[in-house]
Amino acid sequence: MIKVASTIEWFENLRRTDVALVGGKNASLGEMVRTLGEKGIKVPPGFATTSDAYWTFIDANGLRAAISELVGDWESGHATLAETGTAIRALILKGRFPADIAQQISEAYRELSRRAGKTEVDVAVRSSATAEDLPDASFAGQQETYLNIRGEAGLMDACRRCYASLFTDRAISYRKAKGFEQMKVALSIGVQQMVRSDLGGSGVMFSIDTETGFDKVVLINAAWGLGENVVQGAVDPDEYQVFKPLLGNAALTPITAKTRGEKAIKMIYATGNSPTRNVPTSKAERAAFVLADHEILTLARWASTIESHYCCPMDMEWARDGETGEMYIVQARPETVQSRRAAGALKSYRIDKKGRVLTKGIAIGDAVVSGQVCLIESVKDIDQFIDGSVLVTSNTDPDWVPVMKRAAAIVTDHGGRTSHAAIVSRELGLPAVVGTGEATHLLHTGQEVSISCAEGDEGFVYEGVAEYQVETLDVTALPETRTQVMLNLANPGAAFRWWQLPADGVGLARMEFVISNAIRVHPMALVKFDSLKDEAAKAEIAALTVGYADKSEYFVDQLSRGLARIAAAVYPKPVIVRMSDFKTNEYAGLVGGAEFEPSEENPMIGFRGASRYYSPRYREGFALECKAIKRLREELGFANVVVMIPFCRSTGEADKVLETMAEFGLTRGEAGLQVYVMCEIPSNVILAAEFARRFDGFSIGSNDLTQLVLGVDRDSGELAGLFDEQDAAVKWMISNVIGEARKAGAKIGLCGQAPSDHPEFARFLVEAGIHSISVTPDSFAQVKRQIAAAEAALPQG
Repeated sequence: MIKVASTIEWFENLRRTDVALVGGKNASLGEMVRTLGEKGIKVPPGFATTSDAYWTFIDANGLRAAISELVGDWESGHATLAETGTAIRALILKGRFPADIAQQISEAYRELSRRAGKTEVDVAVRSSATAEDLPDASFAGQQETYLNIRGEAGLMDACRRCYASLFTDRAISYRKAKGFEQMKVALSIGVQQMVRSDLGGSGVMFSIDTETGFDKVVLINAAWGLGENVVQGAVDPDEYQVFKPLLGNAALTPITAKTRGEKAIKMIYATGNSPTRNVPTSKAERAAFVLADHEILTLARWASTIESHYCCPMDMEWARDGETGEMYIVQARPETVQSRRAAGALKSYRIDKKGRVLTKGIAIGDAVVSGQVCLIESVKDIDQFIDGSVLVTSNTDPDWVPVMKRAAAIVTDHGGRTSHAAIVSRELGLPAVVGTGEATHLLHTGQEVSISCAEGDEGFVYEGVAEYQVETLDVTALPETRTQVMLNLANPGAAFRWWQLPADGVGLARMEFVISNAIRVHPMALVKFDSLKDEAAKAEIAALTVGYADKSEYFVDQLSRGLARIAAAVYPKPVIVRMSDFKTNEYAGLVGGAEFEPSEENPMIGFRGASRYYSPRYREGFALECKAIKRLREELGFANVVVMIPFCRSTGEADKVLETMAEFGLTRGEAGLQVYVMCEIPSNVILAAEFARRFDGFSIGSNDLTQLVLGVDRDSGELAGLFDEQDAAVKWMISNVIGEARKAGAKIGLCGQAPSDHPEFARFLVEAGIHSISVTPDSFAQVKRQIAAAEAALPQG
């Protein structure tokens, strides 16, 4: 009889250095059970079989030589991958466990059942390869996991199937690609007490933003039932983002994003031959978030603790027990894509020309690619794939990896940011659009499309071949400047893409973008919902606000979280948020807006900006804006947010606006709140000293100021030649307001493209003594260099 010295190791006796003994997955589980329990992190108990037990099984059944020969035939081209994998798995599945190994596994299972207080505890049986979950080799889903296994006979069968899964086609192929010798990798089996997430929920989380590498957020996906559907991308899960630096303050709730997924199905326990099955979710489950805020924060804190312990960004799976309500971490491995990107290298894509949108979903990666669609709905048809095509399918699992490697991009109907399709696309460096809901219905093989993941969180499939430019920037090579260079940001979904830029903050965050794209509803239509006359608008608002008992809360929640993502990108540097500055015709275009807006001949100088905030027509809408800012600063914790008032025509109007803000909970100077004013009207320059007594700073809006100083409609094609921000009159205005602001001790900056388009204008601003210049991210490097050159040319001393 072949004896084995070490067959079983309990998780609590393992460390992360035991990869050779029990594989990466089980070593990590042991590390957490042993060291992180005292920090409040719960991991279900269990045990692992050792790599010695695997080799003993192989040798006891005389398989080593046979497997080596089969692998050799494949590597020499005498057998296909499918033939090789099938043959090896068949040999292993026919194998018998040596009696002493079988006995030790059975005894450990009985002890685990005793500890759980059950006759036969239900367990998850997980494969853990000895070359798995290393920092540069994720091996995501290469071997199998079996859920809801109960009884010694069922356990032994699942163990045998785990051993066989070391030679799935995908695992053989992956080891070859990563340079691992096929016969040098062993498999450990993890036997872990099941969390009854079939009655609760589960999902995946990362301690880093998966698309941009922004390291200050935790990303969490969640769905009802067992977690396999989230991992495989079979459901469109909820998604939450949490800002890590503010988690230490128990008084704050720094959840920067909450997106409700469809969650159409859930995996639950089954009886008979299959231990699990998928069933439709209820309407109530689809309409609800899986996690409450306190559960989101608990998971985020655990993710931060685990990341700190391992000293690297982590990819984790979690589960919530539906019987007890307890949360657990069931797996943790190093994140293998963003954490290994070259530091300081920032690649950006700009689309110049594109066709109509065919479908959209969640953007994975940040690239743009054009190609022909290859629609494949079943893995059995992957031999029909044409290399270099855009793979379109419902969702992927590890069996799709060989064909995914040959694709230019990937588009799926289902799945979230942590699904198999998303993870593998990132690892392969491919752009992907997942969770479109309809790609396989709308797209067809041979169709020319362009895939864009360069426009924020949303990914787009455009008709035809798009024209685009690619720029690579080394952010470590940018010069230092005394003048601050800040960013103009509007899209919360794209804010994290620019975290590596050495910006001095956000000089202009436009509230209108969040309102028009995320909220879409006129705030007064929410306040006055019950009295709306437009029935179509009421129906649309009702659909948008599902889950909100108070329609106004929808506006406050969406606006505060949208702005939070912009504030997080540069935290703790200042973020200047301009209160809404739609023109009346733009407000009227929002859902339900037509009932609340007057018709104006010239909206550009009409009922806009500050004049709206204290007007009975909009006062209640402005109250919602103020409530969102107050929540953003005081509940979410982004005290780096500065408020800015646009188009303030007089000092009397300034006083009215500040009084109105105070009524709605925003008092200048309280809780460190600073209030700036846009300098875009000649009266702001003429009475700059008076405005400086009321506000903490100015931001020059060069477009409106030029328009009003020169009397030129900036939208007029006939007068385009007369619109010149460098006109002597405009420069006189800018120079004077900079001087008055500095004299009063107020901050002053400028938002606009002129400094990037005209080096001499940047030089003029620097010579005038401006504190900051705020530009679009794609102009940042150019303006930074222009300002450095201008500062170098200044007289010394």
